[in-house]
Amino acid sequence: MKLFSKVFASLVLMIMMASAQAFDKEPYTQERFDELTAAGEVVLIDVYATWCPTCAKQQEAIAAYVEANPDNKFTVLVVDFDDNKDLVRQFRAPRQSTLLLYKGSEQFWFSVAESRPEVIAAELDKAINFKSKS
Repeated sequence: MKLFSKVFASLVLMIMMASAQAFDKEPYTQERFDELTAAGEVVLIDVYATWCPTCAKQQEAIAAYVEANPDNKFTVLVVDFDDNKDLVRQFRAPRQSTLLLYKGSEQFWFSVAESRPEVIAAELDKAINFKSKS
């Protein structure tokens, strides 16, 4: 029964993601993160699980933001909560559905289970539009 529920949740997530506007995301690597932050880019770390309904809502919110703001550039690096426990600990993610937002080396936002599109959009806008005073 547990296997069935995981398979069902995965299928629901895949259908929901297919129906939302696709956006680029990459598996997290330290090298890629370092490259993006050194260049001053906006990076969203998405600690997710395929079976997590909150994660699916977050994916919808991010996809909606990308669709509504195609010129606002940021990179999504994903960390699988179940398969990357070292990274989960590194980012101090207490559970799946943790989002961390960086611009350059500065962390702008840390959230657990936030799935409201308007909140995610506002945080992305803050980071994307932030101008350093230096």
